[in-house]
Amino acid sequence: MDGIKRRLNESVQLKLSFTLSLAILVVALVAGVFSFLSALDEAHELQDDVLRQVAHLMDRQRLSPAAPTTDTRLNEADEESRVIVQRLGEVSPSTVDVDAGGVLPLPATLADGLQTLEVGGETFRVLVKTTASAERIAVAQESGFRNEIARDGALRTVMPFLILVPVLLLIVADLVRKMFQPIAALSEEIDQRAEQELHPVEDRHLPVEVRPFAVAINRLLARVGQSMESQRRFVADAAHELRSPMTALSLQAERLTDTEMSDVAGERLTILRQGIERGRSLLDQLLTLAKVQSTTVEPRVSLSVQCIYRRVLEDLMPLAEVKHIDIGVTDMQDAEVWANEMDMTTLVKNLVDNAIRYTPQGGRVDLSIGLSDGKVVLRVQDSGPGIPLAERGRVFDPFYRTLGSEQIGAGLGLSIVKAIANRIGAEIRLDFVNETQQTGLIVTVFAPMSDELRKL
Repeated sequence: MDGIKRRLNESVQLKLSFTLSLAILVVALVAGVFSFLSALDEAHELQDDVLRQVAHLMDRQRLSPAAPTTDTRLNEADEESRVIVQRLGEVSPSTVDVDAGGVLPLPATLADGLQTLEVGGETFRVLVKTTASAERIAVAQESGFRNEIARDGALRTVMPFLILVPVLLLIVADLVRKMFQPIAALSEEIDQRAEQELHPVEDRHLPVEVRPFAVAINRLLARVGQSMESQRRFVADAAHELRSPMTALSLQAERLTDTEMSDVAGERLTILRQGIERGRSLLDQLLTLAKVQSTTVEPRVSLSVQCIYRRVLEDLMPLAEVKHIDIGVTDMQDAEVWANEMDMTTLVKNLVDNAIRYTPQGGRVDLSIGLSDGKVVLRVQDSGPGIPLAERGRVFDPFYRTLGSEQIGAGLGLSIVKAIANRIGAEIRLDFVNETQQTGLIVTVFAPMSDELRKL
């Protein structure tokens, strides 16, 4: 019982359905009992009118009750509609039963009017009347048959309630469920949003009672968006301001290389220059991440994937040559994506840069293009160690790096890729090249297809 009360208090929909159903049942029960009793009483009144009409007919036509008979045809007659008419005080001289055509042993002292008597173990409804010829007659009918007929009529009156109440309960349950559908749809729409999707909730189709919640949610989303925009602006401004001193430090370090110094100082200078270069790379990535996470809508155009691959390979080929990595596009097929050029170039460049960094000396990095279910498939495959299944849920987080990795980096590459994918409406999937040994990594990006290619 406590569990039911708790569920009712927790769910407005369940509470409303339960309350309406209970009200319908109570009203239907009261109305059904009232209708049953009224119909039962009306049926008894009609049956009493039949007795009155028979007595009035006997009096008006000056008819006399027939003598008792043993006609077997009476046994075949309908007992439910049989009416017994006899002189009051008349007693059957034979042992003929009432059902066989005999008379009721009624005393002659009965008063005129309707009354219910028990005769021979059975109950009869009896009307006693004195006719114009001073003859007293009794018109009787068995109460058992009368009550059965009355109950059948009353039940037929209540039958619509028995049919309509379950139908009404189903209609109420369905109506309440449909009334709460806008709330469920609103919850589902907000739950399916990505973390960067802070646009207002459409509230025109919502009921008036629910609209204030949507307005409050929109205000909250606006405040969250302003807060996130402020944080991104701060990161971008800070990274931009740090670029100048980092560039100055890099220039000073380059000038020091022309100065005569000891071997120990030269080694330390080399380490210093590597640290400065890492700092500059980190600032560039922070600026890129802040830009791709911004809410500014960049114009989209139809882009050739082969051209993007070619441009990225031209920039990163020196890095691959240092590690003697075989890198290139595996096929000549081309496709066009619908996206911003800078976003797509940044996405592919970060994927290829990661593949080169994590692929060992003499390894291989392959780029390919395909089409699948109305999407352009961009695939970057390398012969590196891959990403364990346990870490794939976190590799897209900023500054997260795979455990045991010895590569130099800030852990922002895949975060930038994920932000761009969300921005252009693409999907990312990670797989092993060798599922058995769980080595190598295949990054597949399902990007939106351009309108021209979709029409073909």
